[in-house]
Formats: sequence, structure tokens, C-alpha cells
Amino acid sequence: MSNSSSITHFLLLPFADTRELQLWHFWLFLGIPLAALLGNDLIITSTACDQHLHTPRYFFLLNLSLLDLDCISTTVPKSMANPLWDTRDISYTGCVAQLFFFHFFISAEYSLLTIMSYDRYVTICKPLHYGSLLGSRACVHMAAAAWGAGFLTALLHTADTFSLPLCGGNAVEQFFCEIPHILKLSCSHSYLREVGLLVLSCLLALGCFVFIVGPYVQIFMAVLMISSEQGRHKAFSTCLPHLAVLSLFVSTGTFVYLKPPSFSSPSLDLVLSVLYSVVPPVVNPLIYSLRNQELKDAVRKLVTGCVSAAIHCLLSSAKGSQCRS
Repeated sequence: MSNSSSITHFLLLPFADTRELQLWHFWLFLGIPLAALLGNDLIITSTACDQHLHTPRYFFLLNLSLLDLDCISTTVPKSMANPLWDTRDISYTGCVAQLFFFHFFISAEYSLLTIMSYDRYVTICKPLHYGSLLGSRACVHMAAAAWGAGFLTALLHTADTFSLPLCGGNAVEQFFCEIPHILKLSCSHSYLREVGLLVLSCLLALGCFVFIVGPYVQIFMAVLMISSEQGRHKAFSTCLPHLAVLSLFVSTGTFVYLKPPSFSSPSLDLVLSVLYSVVPPVVNPLIYSLRNQELKDAVRKLVTGCVSAAIHCLLSSAKGSQCRS
């Protein structure tokens, strides 16, 4: 038997047992953060550099991209490094930090998505009041509230989880430090306190989901009154993917944290955790941003400018070398 004071490291769940499959997992997970890095960095740079995109909508998208990058950078790099070095270890401090930052970024992102649904509702249903309801100061305050809510949520859950005595070993049956699997290592009935906090958090998340769906329902009702078939198609093709990814995130995340222990298996837990922690940060740039024509034009302008600058530098270097020769 061990307790939390004697635990110096935890053992994470490996994706595969054989060395060959571990290396395949490394290359697969290498592509995931690279795709997220490319998509989100393009959005961040384009939004920051293009004056035409300095509006509330793109301000929220910039924050979403930052949170997506932070979220996927918290869990995936460690799960990539372990199979590469043929290990399962994560230090106690590293586990605490990973759990804290993951819940910080994922909670802040969900809060931000709730705000973004309100922004979309005002844009479509109350366009004449947009400037008064979503001014620059109000947008900054709402974004700060989303980040602050994520920080407080993460601090509460991390402090409560690691204040419990851990005497069930140090093997975490997940590819990152996740609260339900840390609670399985507890040998105290005090873990019910954290379970209660998880239930409360999931109820709040479901409440936010209802708040998100409500504006979308009103948006759909407004869109159905549009006489243009093309306008209706554009609105539905934009909003429905948002709701699909959001539903995937909420349903899988809620199930992971509220499912009974008897209904748990390593493979099921692994798939569910990938669906709510890895998939959304990768696909969010596609469904929230890169489907937007204004942003696509800004990205194209940015990429074209970078390529032109690189070609100009190469030509200048070549001319300089010819002159010296």
C-alpha cells in the first residue's frame, strides 16, 4: 500500500504493448498536434495582422484558437514522448500540472463557446443592436470571464483531487492524468466530495449546453424565414457542424466523468477521452474559422505574402552572391 506522500510518479496507460505499434502511435499523434498547430496558428496570425478582422467575432475566434492550442499541447506531447522513449512515467508534479492546465483550458474553451453562441445569435437575430450589446469592452470582459472561470474551475478540482490520500498504486488507466482515474487510486471516502464537484460541474456544463442550443434554435427559426434558398443553406451548413462537434464534446466528456466504475474499460475510456480532448481542438479551426470566407481570404493573403517575401529574400541572396563573385 502506498499513499500520496510516497508517490513520486504515475504510470500512464500505453496505447500499445509492442514496440512497433508504439512507434505507429507516435507518428499518428505527431500529425494531430501539427494539424492543430497549423490551423490555429494561421487563424491567430491572420486575425492579429488583418485590420478588417479586428471585430468581436474574430476576437472570440482568436481566443478559441489559443485555447485549442493550449489544450492539445497539455496532453498530446507527453503521450507522444512516452512511446518514443519506451516509458509510461509522468512525475507527480507533472501529473498535477497536466490535470490543472487541461481543466483550465477545456473549461475556459467551453465558457467561450457559450459566449460565441450568444455572439452568433445577436449577429443574426439582433443585428441592429450588435454594437450596443457586444462592444469592444464587453467582449474583453466576457473573454476574461471565460479564462477566469476556467482557472477557478481547474484550481478547485486540482486542489480537491490531490488533497485525497492515494493508496491504490500509481497506475493511471488513461493516456493523461484525468480526474476519474486519479480518484480510483484514492483509499478515502473523501473522494465522494470530488465526485460531488464533478457532478455539479457536469450539471453546469449541461446548463451551458442548453444556453448554447437555445440561441441556435432561435437562429434556425430566423433562418427558415429567409426567402433565399442559398442563404438558408449557408446558415445551416455553418451552424450544424458547430452543434455536432459541441454535442460530441459535451456528451463524451459528461459520460467520461459521470459513468459508473462498473461500466469502465481501458479501450472505451481511451476512445471517449480522445473524442472530447483531442478531436475538438483539431476540427475547431475547420468548422469555426476556415469555412469563413473573410478568414480564408485573410489566410490566403498571409500565406501569399510570406511566400512572396521568402522568394524575394532568396532572389536578393542569389544576386548578392553573384555580385561578390
